[in-house]
Amino acid sequence: MMTLADMIERKTPPGPWEEGDNIPWDDPEFSERMLAEHLSQSHHLASRKREKIDQHIAWIHETVLRRKPARVLDLACGPGLYTGRLARLGCECVGIDFAPAALAHARAAAEREGLSCTYVQADVREADFGAGHDLVMMLSGQFNVFTRDAARRILAKARAALAPGGAVLLEPQRFETVRGEGQARTSSWYTVAGAGLFSDRAHLVCQEDFWDEPSRTKTQRYHVVDAETARVTRHVLSAVAYTEDELRRLLAETGFEGVEVHPSLIGAPDADDPWNLAVVARTP
Repeated sequence: MMTLADMIERKTPPGPWEEGDNIPWDDPEFSERMLAEHLSQSHHLASRKREKIDQHIAWIHETVLRRKPARVLDLACGPGLYTGRLARLGCECVGIDFAPAALAHARAAAEREGLSCTYVQADVREADFGAGHDLVMMLSGQFNVFTRDAARRILAKARAALAPGGAVLLEPQRFETVRGEGQARTSSWYTVAGAGLFSDRAHLVCQEDFWDEPSRTKTQRYHVVDAETARVTRHVLSAVAYTEDELRRLLAETGFEGVEVHPSLIGAPDADDPWNLAVVARTP
């Protein structure tokens, strides 16, 4: 916990990952608040709206899985919005995520429908990915939030977990998206009268965005000030910006081939989502 004095004396700019590893996805209370954002149909900020996810699943099933039943591993699966739909199409799915509330929601949904889904609470950097999967996927820009070394290790584990001819599907943020947000050097604040993403109590959120050119990394720093006590909580999230060439090289270096870069998870430019790419590569 910090004070207003700590906030005033903060280091600017912070180095990537210097002040924190990630937003606290595994905190039970934060996880419950984030689940509400995942399930909201008023925005695409946490998870996409149902209709968009349906479009994504149609493209994944047709283009990546080639309409075949498959064993699917979803890294950072959230509340199982993709795994559940793939299981309804005959897939056997495993989801790994750090957030307890999201996983509880996913498990309950799978149990209600009798879906072939297993969910594991773990950090994907440390988790056992198992073996024999036909598809390993990491969506919604999650690939960017790991250091380059951690991202390489995740890809190497994914490669080892795939059956021959299996595929990896990444949905990274575009280089221009990450750099643009970081270079904007925005600083903003807003107030929440009651419960919000960062607190169940009235609070003030101060957000700062930074860009580190040597590492080509964006850092977002949030100071959350409790309205009653003036206590400050800090959360920091860094994201690496990858060019398409960098992604191709990284996949080749970790044992993949036939890399395909698509403009979105519907396989074509998507006006609703100009920020991400869809990258598919396969094992020999």
